Amino acid sequence: MSKLTHIDETGRARMVDVSDKADTAREAVAAGFVRMTPETLALALSGEGKKGDVRAVAEIAGVMAAKKTADLIPMCHPLALSKVEVRVEPAEGGLSVTARVKTTGPTGVEMEALTAVSVACLTLYDMLKAAEKGMVIEDIRLLSKVGGKSGDWRAA
Repeated sequence: MSKLTHIDETGRARMVDVSDKADTAREAVAAGFVRMTPETLALALSGEGKKGDVRAVAEIAGVMAAKKTADLIPMCHPLALSKVEVRVEPAEGGLSVTARVKTTGPTGVEMEALTAVSVACLTLYDMLKAAEKGMVIEDIRLLSKVGGKSGDWRAA
């Protein structure tokens, strides 16, 4: 098992010092899913919900969340993001959410991509809960990351 970078030699939590790391191109892609009934999915796709276009609102919420990740996750560095793209698409049994985040800097953007997906999924739930309270947010995960000392990684 590798050493946890956010824990110092005495076991205390710490923010990793990235001041000596070179700026490199970084990218991360994350995904999640909101499972719902066919009726709720039809309502979401109709654009006629009481709160408006649920997909567009969730995509915007995901972008905003990625930009606020350092405010939400204690040991994350504030980053100048160069791209945040969040997509909400219909899929079998619900709505699929994907986020792609890019930057050039000394640390990666995995947490920003995961935060974007998480908040977009929560926003979908909020926008559609009047129609269905039993929706399930599931399978939030990192799909890939590019750049940095640890190199590229892709989920199996």
